[in-house]
Amino acid sequence: MAGKPKLHYTNGRGKMESIRWLLAAAGVEFEEEFIETKEDLEKLRNDGSLLFQQVPMVEMDGMKMVQTRAILSYIAAKYNLYGKDLKERAWIDMYVEGTTDLMGMIMHLPFQPADVKEKNLALIIERATTRYFPVYEKALKDHGHDYLVGNKLSWADIHLLEAILMAEECKPDILSAFPLLQAFKGRTSNIPTIKKFLQPGSQRKPPTDEKSIAVVRKIFNI
Repeated sequence: MAGKPKLHYTNGRGKMESIRWLLAAAGVEFEEEFIETKEDLEKLRNDGSLLFQQVPMVEMDGMKMVQTRAILSYIAAKYNLYGKDLKERAWIDMYVEGTTDLMGMIMHLPFQPADVKEKNLALIIERATTRYFPVYEKALKDHGHDYLVGNKLSWADIHLLEAILMAEECKPDILSAFPLLQAFKGRTSNIPTIKKFLQPGSQRKPPTDEKSIAVVRKIFNI
C-alpha cells in the first residue's frame, strides 16, 4: 500500500494551502515536511527533487510533483472531483481559475507595503463582489443545484469555499449580497471531511502574520 502524500512547503498557507484543502476534502491523510530555512530549500533543489527549482512539491504515487495547478488537477482527477466529462471539466477549470485569481490577490496582500495595502484591500473587496462572487451566485441560481458543476461536489466547490473564507477574513460581511453563496458556504462547510479540516488542530494554516512573512522572505530571498 502506498504511503501518505508528503507535502513540502513552509508552515504557512501560500500556494500549498489549496492542495491541503483538496486532499482534506477528498478524505486523504497527508504528511508535511516543512521548509524552515534557506538550507532546507537548497537541499531539495540540490537533490533533484524540484523539477523547476520551486515549491510546492508533493510526493505522491511515486512522483515528486511540482507546479500547483498540475498537483491540484491530479488530485481532483484521482479522487473523482473533476467532473464526469470534458465539458464538466472545462467548467470546473473556469471556476477554479476565477477563484485562483481572487485568492492570488488576497495571498499577496500581507507582503505589500503599508502605503498600498489599503488601496489593494479595497480592490480585492470590489473584485470579489462585482467580478467573481456574482458569477458563482448566478451559476447556483440558474441551475438550482447544491454544487457548481454536475450537481456533485467537485474541485470547483472546494476551491470556492476556500476563496469565500479568505475573502471573509478581509471583510466579514462580504457575502451579504449573495444569499445563495451564504447557503453554499453553510452546506459545503458541513461536508464531514471539510468540517473536520475547518476544526482547530487540523492541518489548515492560519492567516499569514508578520512572523510567517519574515520566515518566507528569508527562505525565498523576497
